[in-house]
Amino acid sequence: MSPDARSAWFRTLGQLMLVLAVGLGVGLLIGHPWPALTIAALAVVAWHYWKLRGVLLRLTARQRQAPPTGTGVWNELDRLLARGQSEMRARKRRLLSMLRAYRAAAAALPDAVVVVERNSQRILWFNEAATPLLGLQHPRHQDASVVTALQPLPMASWLAAGRNAEPLTDVASPANAGMRLNLRLIPYSDELWLLVARDVTRTMRLEHMRRDFVANVSHELRTPLTVIHGYLEMLDPEDNPDWAPMLAEMQLQSQRMAQLVEDLLTLSRLEARDALPEEPVAMTPMLTALRREAEALSQNRHRITVTDEAGIDLLGSTRELHSAFGNLVANAVRYTPAGGEVELRFARDADGGATLSVRDTGYGIPAAHLPRITERFYRVSTSRSRESGGTGLGLAIAKHVLGLHGARLEIESEVGKGSVFACRFGPERVQARAPNHATATP
Repeated sequence: MSPDARSAWFRTLGQLMLVLAVGLGVGLLIGHPWPALTIAALAVVAWHYWKLRGVLLRLTARQRQAPPTGTGVWNELDRLLARGQSEMRARKRRLLSMLRAYRAAAAALPDAVVVVERNSQRILWFNEAATPLLGLQHPRHQDASVVTALQPLPMASWLAAGRNAEPLTDVASPANAGMRLNLRLIPYSDELWLLVARDVTRTMRLEHMRRDFVANVSHELRTPLTVIHGYLEMLDPEDNPDWAPMLAEMQLQSQRMAQLVEDLLTLSRLEARDALPEEPVAMTPMLTALRREAEALSQNRHRITVTDEAGIDLLGSTRELHSAFGNLVANAVRYTPAGGEVELRFARDADGGATLSVRDTGYGIPAAHLPRITERFYRVSTSRSRESGGTGLGLAIAKHVLGLHGARLEIESEVGKGSVFACRFGPERVQARAPNHATATP
């Protein structure tokens, strides 16, 4: 208790005792002390009730009033309450100012921002950008179901994933079919989610232009490279022994350029497709073919092992999966020194899926390079890649092929100990092996 409040309390107590003493004295003078004392006590109660009423009126008043200037415990209480009200009003003004600033910032954002209640999946709030991007209108979609409001987007299955929901990339806007959006779900609390939508129409248009450019240039380069390679094959080094090293180098580089063009065409073809043919992929002949390719590329410089523990086949495109697996096996052979080991293993997963993994005892990849290792033309070591003859597109092709199959590529590596590239397929891609396919043996 503050000194002012303590002194006000003692003053009020003294006033109360003085009134009671006066009442008792008057009662003794007239010969009836108890009625006089009772009247004095009632007067004290009435006075305190009147003061209490004044405090309550001040608390419930909407207009700001000047604090009292008198003394006494009630006036001190009134001043404390008035100070508390003043501080509360100041806090409310600051909060309202911050809220207006946040709302102005949200309104200025070019991205659509929608606050969604987790359990009911109701729309609690959205900014102005949500109207042109997502077609949400106020108050029509206030408290509406986000699944219904954003049809035909697959919101139900996407929201069901919760914190594990992957961003939806390149989807059509519900408000404009010609607009392409990227959607991201941010669970920032246990009850509320934040849905952020960004217009990527221009970015996707530029991406399509880049793909078309790469595909067209690669296609146009194929014919002149074929001609150059054909003429180089016609030149006999024995006719001009001094030209032999130059002819060998030109043939090597023309073959490398031709492979680069083929890989670019393959990657462009994959990027332009949304799905692949669904057909049974016989894994026994696939593993046998991959082993032959690895042994041909290795030239007996490595120990090649193939293990088939799954005993099942896959569902997808045989051609594209062969390309993806072949790139992983070729990389393992290229980047493993002579005397090393390359192991190809096909096994079942605990969730009912299957994994084809390629393990090598090569140089390994530093951890800083792993996030970007599947980017096109990304090289950990430029000199080593040139020596191995790689084009820098193998992992990008493998990643795209697996993505079209709903699978994922997981990479583990340690410098000096080797790497493991694992292709993980979900249970929906697994099917029983045909009876005429024997299990591959190491």
